[in-house]
Amino acid sequence: QEQLVESGGGLVQAGGSLRLSCTASGITFNIYTIDWYRQQPGNKRDLVASISRGGITNYPDSVKGRFTISRDNAKSAAYLQIDSLEPEATAIYYCKATWFARVVWGQGTQVTVSS
Repeated sequence: QEQLVESGGGLVQAGGSLRLSCTASGITFNIYTIDWYRQQPGNKRDLVASISRGGITNYPDSVKGRFTISRDNAKSAAYLQIDSLEPEATAIYYCKATWFARVVWGQGTQVTVSS
């Protein structure tokens, strides 16, 4: 069964950091592009980071310098390091694995940033 499981979310004070994890099972992880999305209350799901199977990363301008995506293919895991957290970062964070038409989503992990 193809599955992604996010972890590492929680309540953190503004200015703090978090490292989210996305662990895969049931897929050949190293061939998939991994994306992190977030969905803030009342908003659509937005892409915040992407890493190709070759390790090339991309970020929207809104998070550059504060978000860092990485992957460990040996552990079938991807990570999202979030620094200098702001209350506006409060959201559910999802990871997604894509290989051509095959797409797998995780269930999300809640990040809450208090001011």
